Amino acid sequence: MKLYKTSKGTVLQFKEEYYVLPHDWDTLINRDNLYAFLLSAYLSGKKLTVEQAEEWNREYVLPPIGSQEVWAAGVTYLRSRDARMEESKDTGGADCYQRVYEAERPELFFKALPHRVAGHGQTVYIRKDSTWNVPEPELALYINAAGVIQGYTIGNDMSSRSIEGENPLYLPQAKVYEKSAGLGPCLYVTEHPISAETGIYMTIHRSDKKMYEGSTTISRMKRLLPELVSYLYRECDFPTGCFLMTGTCLVPPADFTLQPNDRVTISIDGIGTLVNIVDVKGRE
Repeated sequence: MKLYKTSKGTVLQFKEEYYVLPHDWDTLINRDNLYAFLLSAYLSGKKLTVEQAEEWNREYVLPPIGSQEVWAAGVTYLRSRDARMEESKDTGGADCYQRVYEAERPELFFKALPHRVAGHGQTVYIRKDSTWNVPEPELALYINAAGVIQGYTIGNDMSSRSIEGENPLYLPQAKVYEKSAGLGPCLYVTEHPISAETGIYMTIHRSDKKMYEGSTTISRMKRLLPELVSYLYRECDFPTGCFLMTGTCLVPPADFTLQPNDRVTISIDGIGTLVNIVDVKGRE
């Protein structure tokens, strides 16, 4: 099942049908046993016609986030470790990422508040003071207040590799700025945990030219999803739950950097596709 947050209400996709639910977004997704609840919740909803559903998906879909914070995990894939070591080798920080990859404790960092999150079809930013910018496709978890994974979505963890590469302590500036995160298009709610063989795909287009294409599977992740959640919830409370991006699995080549108007397309099996357009804050 898929939940869409829209400017006209919460929409549940159940099989091939769409229903507008009479529920507040935060209250709905934060309840216990969300999947079981949704199996009957559609009965209280208003069914949309095919034409209405297409219009709502095209015109009204928002990022699937209410009042939640967005956090992220770093260096959970070998490809991410290698990329971080490459970007920081000239400044002496490469060993830091090898240590993180091998450590018992994962790297977790704050990523965004809701107003800095872009949804499907919306704009993400690159920094004007950065010379090397990339999108980072990630499986994102929604975890309720009790620390239970309730659903999944697609994350785009926008990153300034030149700033982080200059010094690992610059990570917050490389990661946290206006529209530095994409989430969407929906919250994917399943009865069982998502399969490790789930595929993740990314393409980057500049005008009509494909600049990058790559794919992998969640099984390439070194750490387990419950492991990441347990560390995040050890000393933090999230009254309405939290989103957690689980790490970068695909990285464009070192000679590539994003430019305004580039189109980033990220797909994950079962969840769907998140498209973001790239721009610079304040550019006219």
